[in-house]
Amino acid sequence: MDYPEFFHLAPNILVHDGLAELLGACTEGRIEYNYLDAVKLAGHSCPTVAGAYLMTRKALQQLYPGSLPERGQIRVSLRDQQSAGVTGVIANIATLITGAAQDGGFKGIGGRFDRRNLLFFSAAIEGELEFARTDNAARIQLSYHPEVVPPDPRIRELLQAIASGGGSSVAREEFALLWQERVQRILIGHADDPELIVVHGG
Repeated sequence: MDYPEFFHLAPNILVHDGLAELLGACTEGRIEYNYLDAVKLAGHSCPTVAGAYLMTRKALQQLYPGSLPERGQIRVSLRDQQSAGVTGVIANIATLITGAAQDGGFKGIGGRFDRRNLLFFSAAIEGELEFARTDNAARIQLSYHPEVVPPDPRIRELLQAIASGGGSSVAREEFALLWQERVQRILIGHADDPELIVVHGG
């Protein structure tokens, strides 16, 4: 699989998963996610996928200062309904990293590691996303503002040409390069930008 080099330059997310440790899936239950994992799940790389990845990273940093986040022990709530806009895409990325699932999630072993009933939509929250630890009262709400990193003005014109069937192979290549250039600026240049990922009440 060929992909842009910056995928591996984006910050990684390290978590601990007790189920993975129990079943011997990885040493000491330590799982490291990177942006390429999110791209493979979504099937594409875009500002939404990048934003969901960075919001999840920021939330886990805040909820678990100085320690590894506990995958499977995090409740995720989204403000919008599941079918609205890109809400489903954002939820999928959050689920990948936190393990939070609806009724179809893993049922657990011996009363432990149940991943069900940890993902909710249409939540009455201020932010786009809320992450909450299930072992204490810690929670955090965040919103994503991709307009902080505006696209190249040529993108719209190129996309219109491609969508109408009139775009040449050169136009398609230029569009793809400009599209990923914006994603790169989001992930690399603005990963810790408090204006890009806004923490509510923080």
